[in-house]
Amino acid sequence: MIRASVVAGQFYSDSPSSLKSEIRSFVGSTPGKERAIGVISPHAGYVYSGGVAGAVLSSFIPRSKYIVLGPNHTGMGERLGMSRCESWETPLGRAMIDKKLAAAIKDNSKHIKWDEASNAAEHSIEVQLPFLQVLNKDFTFVPIVVSYNTPEAYRETGRDIAIAVKSLGIEDDTVIIASSDMTHYEPHDVAKKKDSIAIDAVLKLDEERLLKNIEQFNITMCGFAPAVIMMVAAKELGARSAKLIKYQTSGDVSGDLSSVVGYAGIIIS
Repeated sequence: MIRASVVAGQFYSDSPSSLKSEIRSFVGSTPGKERAIGVISPHAGYVYSGGVAGAVLSSFIPRSKYIVLGPNHTGMGERLGMSRCESWETPLGRAMIDKKLAAAIKDNSKHIKWDEASNAAEHSIEVQLPFLQVLNKDFTFVPIVVSYNTPEAYRETGRDIAIAVKSLGIEDDTVIIASSDMTHYEPHDVAKKKDSIAIDAVLKLDEERLLKNIEQFNITMCGFAPAVIMMVAAKELGARSAKLIKYQTSGDVSGDLSSVVGYAGIIIS
């Protein structure tokens, strides 16, 4: 089964040539050399978040396998749903699912379920793929859509993912991407202040602090759960540091600072 793209022509161009040109304008010509275990990358329309996504996704050495965790915006499906399609299609071709890695994650986790409903119309994972297709000659990936759950479920899922990666001996071949935008629809200065609080917790690799800050300061970071899962897994896989690659808001692009969405690109290594 092939999952067709659902936001091509909306979040990004449905023309292969235009899409490649757009992505190349965001990633530049010199790939980064940093080693990443985990990444936070935004998922809005490329006109707004493409600069941040391109900066962070091109800042590390490309890998052959990606686990992409995205928040559930549709409300459909399981709390933690993993697609078992053969591939996901974008205007740049088909990105193949890593069946062996997906099965290992599923077998290790009591929380993750096979589920197409949560993935069917969700954009947060899909928008990462064209960037990976331009930056990587060949890769496979595992898509996992995350809905609200308990902090313990997030922690257990992160550990389960790390165990699956270790069991296959693919630690050096794998990057875990948490797809997330930051504060939504607040004034530019307010968004920047709130986002700095969330980003600080990530840079300290403190997922507990991130969860507390999200609640205490009412930070509308849609992918906080994927980020927590990714952080736990990355630390289990040896991560010791984090780096902010780029931050901006939609207001930096549109000029409208009255109501913005924030975007952060962070690598964990």
